[in-house]
This record gives sequence, C-alpha cells and structure tokens, in this order.
Amino acid sequence: MPSRRRRQVELERVLGTPALFATAYGNVGSSIYYALGLTAVYALGLTPLVFVIAGVIFAATAATYAEGTVQYPEAGGSSSFARHGFNELVSFGAAWAQMLVYIVTVSTSAFFVPHYLSIFWEPLKQNPWDIVGGAIVIVILVILNTVGVQEAAKLSITLAVVDFATQVLLVGLGFALVFNSHILTSNIHWGTAPTWGHLAISIPIAMLAYTGVETVSNLAEEAREPSRSVPNAYKLVAGAVFAIYFTLPLIALSALPVKQIDGKTTTLLALPPKQGGYANDPVLGIVDHLGIHGGFHRVLQLYVGVLAATILFIATHAGVIGASRITYSMASHRQLPEIFRRLHPKFKTPWLSLLLFAGIAPIIVILPGNVNFVGTLYSFGATLSFTVAHASIVRLRMKAAGEDQLFRARPNWRVGGVDWPLFAIFGGIATGISFLVILEQNPSARWVGLGWLAIGFAFYVVYRRRYVHEPLTKTVRAPAAFGPALALEYRRLLVPIVAGQSSDDALDVACSLAAERRARIIALNVLEVPLDLPLGVDMPDEEEHANRELDEARAIGDSYGVRVADRLVRARSAGVAIVEEATRRGTEIIVIGTPRKTLSTTSNAIFGRTVDYVLKNAPCRVMVTASPDLPRTSGAK
Repeated sequence: MPSRRRRQVELERVLGTPALFATAYGNVGSSIYYALGLTAVYALGLTPLVFVIAGVIFAATAATYAEGTVQYPEAGGSSSFARHGFNELVSFGAAWAQMLVYIVTVSTSAFFVPHYLSIFWEPLKQNPWDIVGGAIVIVILVILNTVGVQEAAKLSITLAVVDFATQVLLVGLGFALVFNSHILTSNIHWGTAPTWGHLAISIPIAMLAYTGVETVSNLAEEAREPSRSVPNAYKLVAGAVFAIYFTLPLIALSALPVKQIDGKTTTLLALPPKQGGYANDPVLGIVDHLGIHGGFHRVLQLYVGVLAATILFIATHAGVIGASRITYSMASHRQLPEIFRRLHPKFKTPWLSLLLFAGIAPIIVILPGNVNFVGTLYSFGATLSFTVAHASIVRLRMKAAGEDQLFRARPNWRVGGVDWPLFAIFGGIATGISFLVILEQNPSARWVGLGWLAIGFAFYVVYRRRYVHEPLTKTVRAPAAFGPALALEYRRLLVPIVAGQSSDDALDVACSLAAERRARIIALNVLEVPLDLPLGVDMPDEEEHANRELDEARAIGDSYGVRVADRLVRARSAGVAIVEEATRRGTEIIVIGTPRKTLSTTSNAIFGRTVDYVLKNAPCRVMVTASPDLPRTSGAK
C-alpha cells in the first residue's frame, strides 16, 4: 500500500450539538402536526396545561437518555440501558415496547400525511382516502429502504430548521392576531370539560409530542464527543419543544376556543372533519382561524400543508429505519430469530424486518382509521419504554457507586454512597403512573398493548429455550452470518487514530476493505486522562490535536468514497477504550497501525502497549499494519 502524504484539513464537525439537535427536532417537532389535535380531544381547554406537565416529564426523560447515551453511545436507547442495568430479559421487554412505538410512529406519521395534503384534494381529509394515502406512504418508504435508498441527512436538517422557524412564525402571528387570555380562562371547565378521567389520560397522550426522543440515542454512535454533544442536544431539543408546545396550544385554544357545538362542550380542534373540525390537521386549523384572508391566507395554507406533509413523510421514514434497526439489534442479541438479520441477496438490506415491522404491521394499525386509538397505543409503548429507561439509570447508578463517570445528569441526591438521580426517579414515577392510566382508562389500547407484550414474551421464552439454549437473562451475541448478510455483518471496522503515518496506513487498508464491502469505518481517537485528574477535565490542546487527526481520517475516507464516522473518547487506557468501543459497536475487525519504532515490552509509547492489549483482549479479528520505515509485513488475529 503506497504511503499517503498527510493533508492539513479543516472539516466541519458533523453530528455535533447543532446537527444532533436539528436531526432530533426534525423527528420530535413533527409530532406537533397531530399531537395537538389528539391531546385536545381529551384535554380541551386544559391542553396548554397538559403540555406543560408533559414537558416537565419530558425534561426528566431527556436527562435520563442523555446520561444513558453518554455512558453507552450505541443504538438501542432504553433497550441498551436495560441490558447494562438489568439483564437481557428486561432489555427484550424494552426493545419490544420500542418496536410497538416505532410501528405506531410509522402509522401515525403516514396517516397524517394525506390529511395535510387535503389542501389539494378534500377527500384525503377523511376515511377511506386518508387510510389509502397513509398505506401508500408506508409502501413507498418500505420499497425505498429495501432497495437501499439512503436518507438525505442535510435535507432533513434543513427541513427541521425551516419547520421550527415556521412554528415560531405561527406563534408570533397568533400572539399578534388572536391571542386572548380571557378566552383561555373561559375555556376551562374543571371536572366537566374535560372530566378528571380524560384529564388524566390526556397527559400520556400529550407524550406524542416527544416521539423522537430515541433519535439522539441512535445518532450517538455518529457523534464525535457524545459526553458533550449529546447532553447539550437533549437540552436544546427539550427547550425548543417545550417552548413550542407551551405557546402554540395557547394560540390554538384562542383561535379555536371551547364552546357548545351540537349540544356538547368541545373545540373544533377535537372534532373530526365530518363535523367540521380539525382533529386530523390541527395546524391547518390554526392557519384557517388566524383572521387572515385573501391571497396570503391561501399561500400560508399551502405552505404549511406542504411543509407538514414533507416533515411527516420524513418522520415516517425515520420510523421505518428505526423499526428495521431495532429488529436487527434484537436478532443480533438473540432476542429474535436469525431470519430477521438476513439480507436481500441483491440489495443487501434487511427486507424481512422492513416488510413485517415497518410495512405490514403499521398498515394494520391504521386500517381502522381511528386516530385516537393510534395515539393511545403509542402512549402505551412509549410510557413503558420510558419507565424502563428511568429504572435502568437508577440501577446503573447503584452499580457504579463510587466510580468515575464522564457525565451525570442532574439533580442528584447522595445517600449511602450513591448519587441517586432525582430526575430519573421522578421521571420513572411519572411515566409509570401514565402507563397505568392508559391501562385503566383505555380498553382498546390496554388489550392490544398487553396482547403485544404477551405474544412477544411468549415467543422470546420459547425461542431462547428451544433454539438458543441459553438463560433468558443472559446476553448472547449472534454468530457472524454468511452469504449476503456478510455485507452487513462485516460493515463495521474500527481504526484507532494517533498522529503519524502508521494510522494513515491502517486507515488506507481499512478503506480498501470497506470499499469492497460497502462497509463503514469508525475512526477512534482516545484521550488518555491521568488517574489524578477527573475524566471530564478540560484538555484543549489535546482535544484540538485529536480533532485534527479525526478530520484527516475523514478526508482519507472521502478520497476512497468510504464513510468514516469519527469518535473521540476519554479513558484511562487507550487499549481498554479500543476494546470496549469494539465490543459496544459489534465491530467485526480492528485495523491498527504499528508505531514508527520497533515494538518492545519496555516501550512507553502509547501504541506499543495498546497493540499488545488489543491483540489479547479484542472481541473480534485484529489486523496490524506496519509503517513504511518498518519491514512491510502485517499480521492478523
């Protein structure tokens, strides 16, 4: 392999805090287009208050996900936290609940796309054409993902920014044109409209507003410094979503107040299209009642309708990807059969999981055409998944008492040597009560949700005992697959990065392998922090140098046409950090370069002891490449 002359490059930090925030908001923020109407069905004039309560719960949930994701920056969210905090059985329960959430997210987002496109054709606003339109959206996205079409990340981020700006614009126009505090107070009829039962169930329903909370967790694998970017991204998402969901309902209930309609105390936000309401397209309802007329009203109506449909289409796509990703992860941990990891022989995509969990199941969910059922079913899965996540963080704090951590969310209360996470305790109690409310208040969601869990756990028990022959609570990785699945199994390569030609040569070799297999490379730079300093200590010079090395690694990958995801971690030992990262990511091969000088057991060079440790402890194959001034040999374990 000819040596590559190093280039000085200055690349934009991808998936730092701004990119993580924009990507996450693109998914979370999309829910405003249906959550507002679904919540108003139950909360009526108390909808703004309900969103405030749900926002506080979301802030606690965001803190839980921030800490868990920093500690375990891998796809999986609550399922991953549960695996490390409890065991594989609990992890399966969280993953199976997540699967339900993804299925319903796909259903809900797709179902509301035609509602907003009804600005062009009125029948799309109601059954059966909204069902047909939603099913078509799902079929299109399943086909696109099966043939391997990739999501346009820059487009998603741009639309997220435009979406947030549009929501801010509507809030501004609303406060200027229709906001009325007297109307808002007169909307409230304590105990009657809504009833106490409806008020209780409206809080978990309002959690529809936070459908994308798992997004940052999944993207953490791509983040360069999760310990910094992930918590900040969660804070920004929580703040932005809270701001919109606090203000926009105020405008909505001012424009569409609670009143007597056909002898019933309700609001147009809560009524279906057949009764002249906007439950299916609440944001268009706001636009139609801002008091704007003429050409500007039509332009604003078209703009919001097209933007909402586009955002919801992308959110549906994210749900499709999430469903296939969690399925593959579950199969990789022997929670589901091997067949769900098998790839299409031509397109090299997990076609079966896409067809079943992202296609057939969501279409079945929307067939009744009942938006209220879809909303409560989502809340069933989400509140259960969130509760497991909170409990897992509490458990992890207990297990890690006295240990050094890169990041701990706040507030905490130190008792008995444990920093008890008050946010997780509060969040777990709140989401747990919300889950119980769903069970008690909504029979359809109760029986469908419990049936889903019963089928899942029964299948898991039979599969693990008859085919895996391992305890239900033991974490077991599936063996490497062969045939077409090799492209996916061998797609993860890890290359430790340090200054010097040795890393460039290792990256050259890795890029050659990746280019042949359409694989992805993780470029890992480890900042070794001395034992007498906390892991989170500022090391500006070292960080700047490490970031330049990672920029160079990405530039080399670009020259090969290979995607290189960079990662900067802090650790006491580089070798330990490399092995842990390879284990966490399910890496198939580590490609590591030797230093310029000859390795010896007495050498104090970082790469000397690192190579030795990695060769002895790596969970996968290790390829060692030699630098130009050493004999041109290489070895593999």
